[in-house]
Amino acid sequence: AYADTPAGLGDLSSYALIVMDVPDLAAAWAAQPPDAYGVPAAMPPDVRQAAAARADRRVGTFLAALPPGVSVLLAGISDVSPGAHLHVAIATGPSPAGAPYPPGHLTAGSTRQDALVAIQDLTATAIRLTGLEPPRQVVGRPWQPGGPAAATVGETVAGLADADLASQVLREVRGPFFAVFVTVQLLFYAFAALALRRRRTTAPAGARPPEAGDAPAQGEHAAERAAGGGLDLAAASRLLVAVQVVSVLSGSIAVATFLAQLVPWWSLPAPMAALIVTILAMAGLITGLAFAGPWRSHVLGPLTVVALVTSVAMLTDVMTGSSLQVNAVSGYEPVTGGRFYGFSNIAFAIYATGTVLGLAGVAQWLRGRGAPRAAVLTVCVLYGGLAVFADGSPAWGADFGGVPAFVAGLAVFLILLSGGRVSIAKLAVVGVAGAAIIGGISLADWLRPAGERTHLGTFVQQVIDGQAWTVVGRKFGAMVGVTVGNWSLTLLSLVALAFLFRVLARPSRWGAPALGQAYALAPTLRAGLFGALTCAFVGFLMNDSGIAIPAMALTVAVPLTLASCVRALQLATPSPADPRSAPAAATGRPDSAPRS
Repeated sequence: AYADTPAGLGDLSSYALIVMDVPDLAAAWAAQPPDAYGVPAAMPPDVRQAAAARADRRVGTFLAALPPGVSVLLAGISDVSPGAHLHVAIATGPSPAGAPYPPGHLTAGSTRQDALVAIQDLTATAIRLTGLEPPRQVVGRPWQPGGPAAATVGETVAGLADADLASQVLREVRGPFFAVFVTVQLLFYAFAALALRRRRTTAPAGARPPEAGDAPAQGEHAAERAAGGGLDLAAASRLLVAVQVVSVLSGSIAVATFLAQLVPWWSLPAPMAALIVTILAMAGLITGLAFAGPWRSHVLGPLTVVALVTSVAMLTDVMTGSSLQVNAVSGYEPVTGGRFYGFSNIAFAIYATGTVLGLAGVAQWLRGRGAPRAAVLTVCVLYGGLAVFADGSPAWGADFGGVPAFVAGLAVFLILLSGGRVSIAKLAVVGVAGAAIIGGISLADWLRPAGERTHLGTFVQQVIDGQAWTVVGRKFGAMVGVTVGNWSLTLLSLVALAFLFRVLARPSRWGAPALGQAYALAPTLRAGLFGALTCAFVGFLMNDSGIAIPAMALTVAVPLTLASCVRALQLATPSPADPRSAPAAATGRPDSAPRS
């Protein structure tokens, strides 16, 4: 039945479901004069307040007419301003589980976040309250009681308004932030390349590849040797010290974008500046830790600290609800509503890279203390297995495309770490293993009730229904679109790879290639680096974020590798370069005649 007013429905207790439209705010906004794009202007405060008062009276009249003990769902489903916002969601009465909704926040299985539900959850909740099971086509999850709210209604409203403000500010600063981030990264690569490759102003000097027993040439003796012997020593270069510190800081930025959520930067007067300062402060704390202890003198010391902080911080966050990813500049944005829990593609890239590089550092540390190869491999397999499980588990990471990529990268790392060689046959076996792992996790998720599944179990159902290729095609198209459309991240990825293999892997101003020096002093770096690059490449192919995955992975891996290379150069034992050979004499055939 349809009626203009609740009174026209007669006895309300005879209905299983009543839907009431309250259009006062939307109508008031639509009546505002349009701008140049045809969008109504924002409502003046007095107009908005009057419309809200009319809506409140309309809802109050309806509630007064309802019989006692019924469930009431109140939801804002349309925007009433030029910009999209989070909207109200209130529930009272019996919940779909049977118990009444208690005072506090709402949540849903689709978000797993307190005080946050999605619009599609409204449909699932209404169907469940009628005693019916939502069909598979309904992607939402019923509203459930969440955590406790603030002590007063005013404080609760202020908290919800702050969450909406964070979402609004994030959409404004995300684009400019990544523009600044990419620009600074490119400039830093250029600066570091010049620092490593520019010609000497002193007498040429070479450096032989270092050995594990070489003593570092640094401090006063290095300066004396540089001055007296005419050698340009890396250990005496203040420029290299600056490059190393900035490299470690740069490698810490990725995880700092999530740790910044510990500070309400969005509520400060200049949000963009506050975001940058907060991220730099978090990265600075990690950098300080990387250089705080005796590990700073080791080739992989700072790399290991930053990588492990990255891995452990991301792992802890996803195991406790992914709260640091909500409204993070590299995380989720609630108004868009693509995803609210687990590992996003960018978060996965940062997490996996930190994990593999961190394990490389731990392996080098264990080797240096005489640990047997089996013990080193066991430690790496145990933590790596936990990291992969956390990434794919429906209860934590719920990341379908990340698991095969993570397994591939971790397998390449372990093969190289064990002294083996990577082959096509081994990669094929690894690919099958990765597919089997994520397939088993998805199948286990699908065996749960439909209302409790994540998108992993939903994909299994789509395979059964014959819709899998549609999903795969859509994701592949998104991957290509992101890669082609986001030219800045594509450029950053290409420049980072070029810096890694065309600058660090070639002779530096101090002689031997910096990357070769680092490999000689810390052999596990090669395994970790190739494992991380493999993970990034497979992740690029497996996920719809495309180039964003290798771009973010490289922003962790390349700066930290550079920091290790700088330390390797500082520890290298210099030796005078061989004298330059005389130019070869011109040769020619005796019977050749000059050509005109």
